Amino acid sequence: MTQRISSRVSIIVATTIFIFGFSIYSYNIDESHIHAQSSAFDNKTLFVTGSASTQTKPDKVTMSLGVETTNTKAKAALAANSELMDKIVNALKIAGIKENETSTSTFTITPNRDYSIDKNQGKLIGFTVRNSILINSYNVNNASDWIDIAVSSGANNVDSIYFSIPDKKLDEIKKELIKQAIGNAREKADVAASELGLKVVGVRTINIDQATPIFTGPTSNALESFKNEPSAASPPILTGEQQISLNVNIVFLMGE
Repeated sequence: MTQRISSRVSIIVATTIFIFGFSIYSYNIDESHIHAQSSAFDNKTLFVTGSASTQTKPDKVTMSLGVETTNTKAKAALAANSELMDKIVNALKIAGIKENETSTSTFTITPNRDYSIDKNQGKLIGFTVRNSILINSYNVNNASDWIDIAVSSGANNVDSIYFSIPDKKLDEIKKELIKQAIGNAREKADVAASELGLKVVGVRTINIDQATPIFTGPTSNALESFKNEPSAASPPILTGEQQISLNVNIVFLMGE
């Protein structure tokens, strides 16, 4: 009987010690967790956007020139179109455009129908052939002359022209803008921290936006006068400048 009571007492004591020990362990875990949260809230942060921009002249011109011909027969419309396009391409080559700078951008043969005669399907009255070439060149100063030559040779569609910056040059500009934008952000952060009686002690995160070239050049509307008017004089095509902007978003750490 005494042995049984002794065993019960031992079990109760052991259980009490286990519960007490677990409580202390749980308390230590909770205390550590609270301390970690408190430490996290002790870090003061400041979100700042830095920006930088520059102006640069574009080095590349891209233009689309085309021929549109119409005939009652598809074969005749195609033959006339091909003859004019060959004449245009040869004239541009003589003017200095290289073969690898030109490519066919669009080619279509469209049936023309008169729905005043047949309201359901339209009466077939002919065909229109459209053929356009795309010119990509780094000789941006020759753009106006090339348009004049193409129109004089039979082009009756000058669809578009725009100027751009090559990727390699854009990458170099972007690297410099990143440095300037980070410097701009740090300057703002230093001013803000100083006013709060603090100072910048580090960086938590940084995000760099893509560089965005902004340029408004001649559009298809500006070149509309060339359509169906081969004798029109070519307008002055000015490359202008492109503005390239870049932003960085930085979360700074502040301390005493």
